[in-house]
Amino acid sequence: MSQVDVDTSIGYALKRTTSALRAALDECLRDLELTVSQYSSLELISSRPGLSNADLARGVFVSRQATHQLLGGLRRRNLIEVIGEGREQKLLLTAVGASRLEEASAAVASIEEKMLGGLDRSRRKSLLDSLNACASALTTPRG
Repeated sequence: MSQVDVDTSIGYALKRTTSALRAALDECLRDLELTVSQYSSLELISSRPGLSNADLARGVFVSRQATHQLLGGLRRRNLIEVIGEGREQKLLLTAVGASRLEEASAAVASIEEKMLGGLDRSRRKSLLDSLNACASALTTPRG
């Protein structure tokens, strides 16, 4: 017998929210010919110029191997440029990439606003703090 009540489970509610958010993001980014991982990559590269492949993989929650495929697609479409080689490789947005990111970021912000529309500023901050605390509890090693 299950010990989880799906009607009151925070984990289940998070999964439902994640699935709904992912579907909405997939739909809005499709028009811009981007996947969620590609969009996330552009956001990270924009906010952290010179980001390494390993840092990108961690930030986008994919394996280092998947990052190579992801970067290959972004490079072929002239959305990013890679400077250097090996461990010295640094990632930067191109002008085309910056323009595409601007469009995508606006679309993603509208989805997030729709999701959070029923929450005032205080509840949004509380939700963010709570989610960050939950993530930290699961990722911080016990000592």
